[in-house]
Amino acid sequence: MHDKIREFIFENFLFNAEGSALDNDASFLETGIIDSTGMLELVNWIQETCGFEVDDTELVPENLDSVNRLAIYIARKTQTEPQASG
Repeated sequence: MHDKIREFIFENFLFNAEGSALDNDASFLETGIIDSTGMLELVNWIQETCGFEVDDTELVPENLDSVNRLAIYIARKTQTEPQASG
C-alpha cells in the first residue's frame, strides 16, 4: 500500500520531485505537500481505490497525514496488515 500511496502523492502533488523527496513519516500538511483541497482529493482517491467510505470523524491527521499513517489507516479499514516500510 505504501507504493500506491506514494505514487498518488507524486502524481498529484509532487510532480517533479525525486522519489526520495518524501519520507514516509513526513506530515503532508506541515510540509505543505497537501492543503485542505488536496486532502479532499486524497479522500476521494482512498474511497475509489480502497472501496470504503471515509467518515467525517476519521478526517484527522492521525489517519491521513503521512504515508505511514495513511497505510495503517487503510489497513485497519480493510483489515489487512500494513507492510513495514522505511
